[in-house]
Amino acid sequence: MLPTLLVAAACGGGGDSGSALGDDSSDEYGFNSTGLPIVDEPLQLRFSGAKAPLAPNYKEMSLLQDLEERTNIQITWENVPDNVYEERKNLLLASGDLPDAFYNTGFTDSDIATYAANGTLIPLEDLIEEHAPNLMEVFEKRPEIRQAVTAPDGHIYTLPAAEELGIGAVPFFWGINKTWLDELGLDVPATVEEYREALVAFKTEDPNGSGSSDEIPLSFIDGWWCADIGDLFGALTGMPDNPQHKIVRDGEVIFTAAQPEFRDAVAELHEWFADGLIDPESFAQDASQYLAKGKTSTPVLGSFVWWEIEEVVGTDRVDDYVLMGPLEGPAGRVVGQSNGGEYARDAFAITKENPAPAATMRWVDELYEPYLSAQVAWGPIGEVFEEDENGKLQYLPPPEGTTPGEFRQLVAPGGPRVTLEEDFETVVEPEERAKQRLADLDEHYAPYLEPENYPDVFFTEEELSELSQLETEILDLVDQQRARWIVDGGAEAEWDAYLDQLDRMGLERMVEIYQDALDRYHEAG
Repeated sequence: MLPTLLVAAACGGGGDSGSALGDDSSDEYGFNSTGLPIVDEPLQLRFSGAKAPLAPNYKEMSLLQDLEERTNIQITWENVPDNVYEERKNLLLASGDLPDAFYNTGFTDSDIATYAANGTLIPLEDLIEEHAPNLMEVFEKRPEIRQAVTAPDGHIYTLPAAEELGIGAVPFFWGINKTWLDELGLDVPATVEEYREALVAFKTEDPNGSGSSDEIPLSFIDGWWCADIGDLFGALTGMPDNPQHKIVRDGEVIFTAAQPEFRDAVAELHEWFADGLIDPESFAQDASQYLAKGKTSTPVLGSFVWWEIEEVVGTDRVDDYVLMGPLEGPAGRVVGQSNGGEYARDAFAITKENPAPAATMRWVDELYEPYLSAQVAWGPIGEVFEEDENGKLQYLPPPEGTTPGEFRQLVAPGGPRVTLEEDFETVVEPEERAKQRLADLDEHYAPYLEPENYPDVFFTEEELSELSQLETEILDLVDQQRARWIVDGGAEAEWDAYLDQLDRMGLERMVEIYQDALDRYHEAG
């Protein structure tokens, strides 16, 4: 890595991990470097972080109760629902009332850079090497996970969470009403032209039999991570779009919203909008409004984009819909790959207030043991899982009246854990809905997937400072223009002025920052 970021952390309050280890009081509690308990005398620690909306206080979770009993480390949990956590996190960091560690930290890269530089977060790499054999084994098997959590200054300040299933490579799944297609004598569309014809028929031929023009041919949520129409851009022009307007081809970062393909796609989609084929609320609705449209008493939804069909239309109507594969357009079939990856780097962090970093690292390392990682992610043995004759974890039915997703929130803390691809063969069975998604990906989308994406790179502190100014203004302009041009038209007439405005706002520098960070990422790999 180029020695660019967090110089202050390397020589200042964040210091080196040797100073953190030198202040370590773990031995005062009868610290054991191996085996359990981790300490002979009870060690009290305070953790803060985010939790799922339905999750109880973590003190009530049997998995964490068992871990406390086995380790002799007693945690006071201050985790709060993620919709209010951001404010609490900022208050803790600004006030100096720091917990001993953050669990489900919610830290952005900017947070990591800032609070490493001022010494709030301590470097962890020496602690990991000395006291985290499970995580070290993960790093040996997947050097890319270590790379994902290593800041540009070479230190590790936060720990990973990873599930190597590959289910997020394509967030945009397209559902279409097969019952309506059958009623109209139409096949599931395979080309852009056939899709448009189907939408016109949905609009004009009363397929739900209501006697009124209440059908919604196509609905989506503009800019939403799993409900955007970025892949329709790819079908129309050969260049997919996404909420970041950022793709990678042949190692080069391309800002899609400054390409002629973007202009051509929004111009065509304006024609669709003018013909009543696109739900006008697609540019303002939230997720609850969107999901309600699939469950109206009279079916009105013709096609939509979402993570899975059942969540939109419900169990009673799910059989009326099918997945629509990538549409063939002028450049063939093109499916965008989502940016980012399966490795999060904000699962856990130790603060300068922690009295016993070594014992804390041993505690969190327990969560990286493969069987315990599975339980951290999905829930404990006996409640969510049972072991089969080969020792593999198999799912139990959730309690009556509770969905698997709801039950997971109640019993699984999430946070630091790693489940590798091979662990799904020997340690834990994937969820049924995850297996179905993988099968759908393989059948419908994988053959046409863009080979590259923009990974989770670390930006330098200087780059983050620039991006915070450039990116916000540029993306706001692009998102406003994309929506306006689809609704009102004008993309072709206004295109040159729009490009000039992007240039004045610093688009070239923003893309340069993206490219520099991507190049460093590949050099380090």
